[in-house]
Amino acid sequence: MKKKYLILALVAILVPLPIFANEDGENEGIEQELATVRISVNGTQIHITGAMGKTLEIYDVLGVRVGTIKIDSEEKTLNLNLKRGCYILKLEKVVRKVSIK
Repeated sequence: MKKKYLILALVAILVPLPIFANEDGENEGIEQELATVRISVNGTQIHITGAMGKTLEIYDVLGVRVGTIKIDSEEKTLNLNLKRGCYILKLEKVVRKVSIK
């Protein structure tokens, strides 16, 4: 009997729930923002477009913030002096995982 409850609980946790749009169109703004911001990585250089006036936050895989950069133009190329590894870049609601080689 306990096994059945454990399986049901596990299924309930692992099954993704659908996301419904709000009536006020809040999700539409988020989707447009995600579509306009582009982040690309080439080695230790990060090229960002469509993020003028936003703040880029850089986190390591442990969740520790390792840097903050204010984006002051529509297109910005940054040379990050980070160690090799995976990092999380956050521009307000836009989040990307990148690998620095």
